[in-house]
Amino acid sequence: MMAQTSHSGPPILEARGITKRFGGLVAVDSVDLDIATGSITSVIGPNGAGKTTFFNMIAGNYKPTEGTISFKGKPIFGGSGFGGTSLRPDQVTSLGIARTFQNIRLFANMSVIENVLVGMHSRMKTGALGAFLRTRSVMKEEREARETAYSLLDYVGLGRQAQAAAKNLSYGDQRRLEVARALASGPSLLLLDEPTAGMNPRETAGMTSFIDQMRLELNLTILLIEHDMKVVMGISDQVAVLDHGIKIADGSGAEVRSNPQVVEAYLGKGAAELVKRFDTGQLANPGATPGSTASAESDPTRPAVHP
Repeated sequence: MMAQTSHSGPPILEARGITKRFGGLVAVDSVDLDIATGSITSVIGPNGAGKTTFFNMIAGNYKPTEGTISFKGKPIFGGSGFGGTSLRPDQVTSLGIARTFQNIRLFANMSVIENVLVGMHSRMKTGALGAFLRTRSVMKEEREARETAYSLLDYVGLGRQAQAAAKNLSYGDQRRLEVARALASGPSLLLLDEPTAGMNPRETAGMTSFIDQMRLELNLTILLIEHDMKVVMGISDQVAVLDHGIKIADGSGAEVRSNPQVVEAYLGKGAAELVKRFDTGQLANPGATPGSTASAESDPTRPAVHP
């Protein structure tokens, strides 16, 4: 387990009363969340809890029905009509927010290096006329962009595969390429949507270490959605839990893991009380023999609390 650190100062991202309705369906319901600068925050919850919808509103893909979102004190979304603010995804990226996706979205037939260069588009200054005339400044900018792209590929461990087609990479390497493309935009807040989904245990361990490495070495704040609780509890400074669009818990991993509402959301009604009875010794350990000192934690029949 990696050491979690405390972070003070103003939050890098603030969400207040965020609600998203799709017709009569309320996907996210009045969610408040502060993301501390330099932290790793995980958003977890059962399938359909509203996690990706919440991400999409931060990234500008969806407009909230209600509420406000601000990044470094600047509004991403707030109000309505002429007096309101609603930034497009490219404008959000320009502010310093980048993301990966739950389902990998690479340009499959483009090379690995070209995929990273696409991520740099928001930081480049060349316009259509400059691209046509191929001026000295344009050539210099393109050369510097390519050098940066190669450096990013080396950083994520794909330097030797720069010219390969993205579709020919292994699944784990495609995930890393998505991260490199997101880093190419120069973010200070990185949104990772299920970064270890579909990975084997070795790849998951490598990605978990890499996420913490990025936070420390690149001075990033990371907000992630993840279903693997070993990953979440191992690297998160803060964990927020959504259930049916409502935030039911927010705190450290230990606080969230023992929250009765969280246990009930994952295991069903009554499970929280059962776990509590195991923890307090009110329910005999079915796996223990008479005179055994086996604890509830070592009992294989005890309901495992894995939010």
